[in-house]
Amino acid sequence: MSEALPLRRPLSNRGSIIRLIRPFAVALVGLSFALTVPAKGPFTFQRGGRPYFVENLPDGKCFTMSQAASSPHNGTGSAATVFAGKQCKGKATKIAAGQQGPKGLRFSSVRFG
Repeated sequence: MSEALPLRRPLSNRGSIIRLIRPFAVALVGLSFALTVPAKGPFTFQRGGRPYFVENLPDGKCFTMSQAASSPHNGTGSAATVFAGKQCKGKATKIAAGQQGPKGLRFSSVRFG
């Protein structure tokens, strides 16, 4: 008497394609996290005449202020772009690493990198 072989369903094309693509998708997600490096150092600004600062913010993300700010100084190691409007919209002004923004500049959001 011979043993019966277990029945297996044939693989569909869709399943095999997903198995091929999955490692590449995981690698791309990992690479995107690796490329999001923080802008190391302080970014200082004033709001209502009081000084504020933030440190080590990730590159490529937009940060919106709760109120308009002024006197930006980019003490980070990467360029910063400040925007007149919230959500990184409106007139953009680029501030190089280690530089002060133009006198009288007011902004509502910032993006590094």
